[in-house]
Amino acid sequence: MHAVVVWWDLTDSPQTVESLRTFLRDEAVERFSQVEGLLLKFWISDPRTGRWGAVLLWESAEAAAAPLPQRAAELIGAPPVLRESFDVEAVVEGVHTLTALAGRGIALESPVS
Repeated sequence: MHAVVVWWDLTDSPQTVESLRTFLRDEAVERFSQVEGLLLKFWISDPRTGRWGAVLLWESAEAAAAPLPQRAAELIGAPPVLRESFDVEAVVEGVHTLTALAGRGIALESPVS
C-alpha cells in the first residue's frame, strides 16, 4: 500500500474551506469514488489557517502514480504547496460503531446553507 498527503494554502485563492465543501458535495466525492486503485481518500481542512488537503490510501505506488482529476487545483488557482508520498507500514481499524466511513465528514453531514 501507498499513501499520499496533499496540502493547499488558500490564502491567495478565491476559494475557502466552505466553498470547497460545496465542491466536495457537488462533484469530488462522487468522482473519486470511481478511481481505480484508490482504497480511501479523506479531505482535511483547517479554516483558521486557510489550509485544505487530502490523504489518499492506494493499493500500490503504481496506482498512486496514475493521473488524477485536477479540478481542485483549477478551483484553488494553484498546485498544492505540499505533495508527499509514503510507503504504508501497517493499517489498523479500531473498534467503532460506524457501519461505513463513506458519506461521513463535515461537508457531507452538515446542512447545506
